[in-house]
Amino acid sequence: MTLDYLGLESDLSSEERLIRDSAREFVDEEVRPEIDQHYVDGTFPTELIPEMGEMGFYAPNLEGYGSPNVSETAYGLLMQELEACDSGLRSMASVQGALVMYPIHAFGSEDQKEEWLPKLGAGEAVGCFGLTEPEHGSNPSAMETRAERDSDGYVLNGSKTWITNSPIADVAVVWAKDHSSEGSPVRGFLVETDRDGVTTNKIDEKLSLRASITGEIGLNDVRVPEENVLPNVEGMKGPLSCLTQARYGIAWGAVGAARDCFEEARQYATDREQFGGPIARFQLQQEKLAEMASQITLGQLLVHRLADLKERGDLRPQHVSLAKRNNVQMAREQARVAREMLGGNGITTDYSPMRHLANIETVYTYEGTHDIHTLILGQDLTGIAAFE
Repeated sequence: MTLDYLGLESDLSSEERLIRDSAREFVDEEVRPEIDQHYVDGTFPTELIPEMGEMGFYAPNLEGYGSPNVSETAYGLLMQELEACDSGLRSMASVQGALVMYPIHAFGSEDQKEEWLPKLGAGEAVGCFGLTEPEHGSNPSAMETRAERDSDGYVLNGSKTWITNSPIADVAVVWAKDHSSEGSPVRGFLVETDRDGVTTNKIDEKLSLRASITGEIGLNDVRVPEENVLPNVEGMKGPLSCLTQARYGIAWGAVGAARDCFEEARQYATDREQFGGPIARFQLQQEKLAEMASQITLGQLLVHRLADLKERGDLRPQHVSLAKRNNVQMAREQARVAREMLGGNGITTDYSPMRHLANIETVYTYEGTHDIHTLILGQDLTGIAAFE
């Protein structure tokens, strides 16, 4: 039994139920039995990438080019079920869909769409998103990666870091300043990772999001042809709109992680006996479960409302900042409480809350830190930008 205290999922369509149930079954049968070992080893189950493609886990809310155009609620439920297993699993699908397929779909040429979207959607190719740089995280508009025109295209130089999927990617969506144009506008480039001058070194020894492949993108006089430029976007609108799509999925995913922590803690409390009976009979434990259920339910209400707004075209980036900020903080707290309820057993890989807690430290930081989303909301509420 999964936590749905207000019966929100009773309103799901048959397609939404099918996607939720298919994702949950896939996770339980194919991923969950081995995810703890992947976390310990610092690996991602790459053999599942094509299977996830066959299941339709990559950008199913897009239309055409093999994507089924499912509802935004269905997409959110998918992200929720993937992150209920592990943030690394949702991150892989989220990057592939929201940060690679979405910009090609939204801003790419017809040739780019036809070449890349079917392969990426099927998991036959892997993509990554190159925005964050070693010296520019929360302020990406200050990026130093350069693009300069030459006779038949562009030459790219620069470096990106903390890039999910980069060591296994076939193509990178790289954002760079076009120094050949007035004002050096930010442009998007599709960079195949086997081009001369491209390196994608893996980042090892992470203490969070270990079941995810993270790396860098090095660009040393990398030549890309004109047809690799995303033609229909210029400026920071390009990468920021991609991040809005990804943050929407994160807001749903965080609910999944929190829900998994709650279910693990509730089961443990009813099974674990101390002082002659299950610890679930104690008021302190019941208070923790009641508060966890309350906060998770509020997070569920928030993302279901977000889906309605997105479906009808009324969703603003600030709405997504509110949900990402709230739900990730909520999940962070519920993971901590769940770990506490499990006592010493909670620090082992036999149970999920400690792994979720460590992972959420990354989710709390990436795709806009908690503090940055706070300032985005502050600007929206006051009309004053604190970061300018």
